[in-house]
Amino acid sequence: MTGDLSGTTPEQRLAELGLEVPEVPKPVAAYIPAVRSGNHVFTSGQLPMRSGQLITTGKVGGEVSVEEAVECAQQCALNALAAIGAVVPLESITRIVKIVVFVASTPDFTGQPGVANGASELVGQVFGDAGRHARSAVGVPVLPLDAPVEVEMTVEVA
Repeated sequence: MTGDLSGTTPEQRLAELGLEVPEVPKPVAAYIPAVRSGNHVFTSGQLPMRSGQLITTGKVGGEVSVEEAVECAQQCALNALAAIGAVVPLESITRIVKIVVFVASTPDFTGQPGVANGASELVGQVFGDAGRHARSAVGVPVLPLDAPVEVEMTVEVA
């Protein structure tokens, strides 16, 4: 979905997808979930936490399927939106600037961009043209708490 989405809020567009912005996950170390600097909000890395627990653990290409990893990336993006929403109203987002997706994967797994699409496609559906963003999809050996995916997001706000 791209184009003009005026007249609806990001929360309404998420509800149309059967999703909602969750409570901001509690940090697992000494940091804050998001910080505003000027017209930008930067999130800390968001894990695929749902109701206070990781959706799954392990390595993509090993015990975690690509489909599960895509779901994790989507949940991470929802958690990033929650963190942003704790700093500014989501309606004030004028552009998703960049998404960085870390994928804990087996050494032979090369599908990180497909996993990252879980986050990218979600923000595209919610923010339309303003959801088009720069992105990095990076394979790593391990992530905190043995999470399979971690996402950080930078947005521009009005």
